Amino acid sequence: MKVGIISDTHGRLPAAAFKALEGCDAIIHAGDIGSPEVLYELEAIAPVTAVLGNCDQPEYGRSVRAVAAPRIGGVRFKVVHRFRDIGKLPEDVGVIVHGHTHLPAIERSSHLLIINPGSPTRPRDDNWPSVALVEIEDGVVTDARVVELT
Repeated sequence: MKVGIISDTHGRLPAAAFKALEGCDAIIHAGDIGSPEVLYELEAIAPVTAVLGNCDQPEYGRSVRAVAAPRIGGVRFKVVHRFRDIGKLPEDVGVIVHGHTHLPAIERSSHLLIINPGSPTRPRDDNWPSVALVEIEDGVVTDARVVELT
C-alpha cells in the first residue's frame, strides 16, 4: 500500500505534485490546504485524510479537524499541522505527520517515524517543492521518502 503525504499547498495543487501522488492508495494532507478544490483534486487520486493548518478556515466540512489519527494499511498515523500540537500520543501510533515549516524531513525516533513532506508550492531554505511517500506492507512501514518535484 502506498500513502502520499502532502502539506502546505496554500490553494494550489501543482501538476508535478498530482503526478507524484498518482497510484497512491491513500493521501494525507497536513494542513494549510488553502482551498476545497485541492482536496477535490486529491480525492480524484485516493481517499484523503486532512487536517486544518494555521492558514485554513473550517470550510472543508466536519471531517477536517485540527488532528486526525487514521489507521492506514494497519499503521496508526497521527496528523497535525504544527508538530507542537501533537499532544498525547496513543501507544499504537507508528507515524507522525506534520507540516507548517515547509521543510521536508523524515526522522526516526524510537518506534516512531516523523514525516514533514515540505511544500509543493512554497518551499523554504533552498529546498525543492516536495511531497512524501510511505510504503506499507503487512502493517509495517517498509519505505518512507521525500520526493522532490521538478
